[in-house]
Formats: sequence, structure tokens, C-alpha cells
Amino acid sequence: MMTPELLIFTRYPEPGKTKTRLIPALGTHGAAQLHRQMGLYTLRQAEELILQEDGTIQVWFTGGTTAAMQNWLGDRWAYHKQFGSELGERISNALSSHFHRSDRPALVMGTDCPGLTTALLSQACKHLNHYDLVLGPALDGGYYLIGVKRWIPNLFMGITWGSESVLEQTLEIAQALHLNWICLPVLPDIDRPEDLGFLKDYAQLACHLKPNLSKPV
Repeated sequence: MMTPELLIFTRYPEPGKTKTRLIPALGTHGAAQLHRQMGLYTLRQAEELILQEDGTIQVWFTGGTTAAMQNWLGDRWAYHKQFGSELGERISNALSSHFHRSDRPALVMGTDCPGLTTALLSQACKHLNHYDLVLGPALDGGYYLIGVKRWIPNLFMGITWGSESVLEQTLEIAQALHLNWICLPVLPDIDRPEDLGFLKDYAQLACHLKPNLSKPV
């Protein structure tokens, strides 16, 4: 089976518009800087995988411009603007665009999960040899990664995005569609001030993620 395409979903790290739920703890610039560092870290994990495998990376973004994104993450990747009114629609549209051009399986991931490593991405790729659907459950009830072999638009419909039931609803749809699936380890996303404590649990991030926990004056 071919190595999956890696689709990274992120937002340009503009202060005041990025990681807004973290602003009370980090300030506008601190929240944006944390997002910037986590985006770089996630890209490094993906890049390590494609150096080992015959894969490619797409970056799907909101905010900013392609030039600004390239200045942040480099100009080696294909950049695409996300389109759609909600997250599920944006993921579905990205997958539709991908599978229109390629028959490679696809892994979609965010940049909020400090536990997402190259080894875990490799494991997800291997799972797609045997399963229709691979999910990386997040502690908040969503997921930090989803892998599919083909575009399945119904998989993203009728879900209460941003709620604690996103993963549960996704699995209910997968069962109704008679898909076979497997879940990766449950990991935390860093979205709220109470999530910042999880950063200390990931030694591999120590040299990358050092947010200033005091708000700027």
C-alpha cells in the first residue's frame, strides 16, 4: 500500500486571532508563539516520516497568506486555503480535493497535540493497510488525527463540531457505514489554560515549547 499523504490543518499564528482560549493565561503574543512552535514541531514529525517513507505533505491553513505560511513553515510544501463553514466541512473538502488528484490514502492532523510523534504517524500509516479508518482520540472528546483510504463525505456530516462528542458521533457514523476502524492512543490537545500542564509530560518538546506563562503588560 502507498504511503499516505499527510494533510496538516492549522492557522497562521497571528496574535489575538490564534489560540484565543489560551490568551487569558499566555497573552495574545504568548498564545500565538505557542501555536507557532507547535506547528513547527508537528511539521518536523511529519517531515521525519516522509524522509523514511515515500510520502508528501500538504498544509491546509486559515488566516494569513501563502507567503506568510511559507515564511513560517517553509516553501517545500503544497499550501491550500481551507474552505467550508465548519471544521468537518473543511476536512471533507480537503480530502475531496486530495482524492480528486491522488489515490494515496490520507492522514489529516492538527497542530495542537504535543504527543503526536513520527512513530505514531508511522503506526497510523501501517494501520491503513488493514482498516478503513484510523482515529487519534483527544482527551477533550474530539480527535487529533483521522486517516482514510478514500473520501467518505458522510463521515463528517451531522457532527456537533467543537463538542465533547465528536469522536463518539464519528464512530457511530463509521459503524452505520460498515467501516472497520482502529484508534490510536488517547492524547491531550493544548487548547485551554488547564491543558498547559500537559506540556511538561512531553520531554521531546522541552527544547521547542517554552511558552511564557505570564501575560505581557
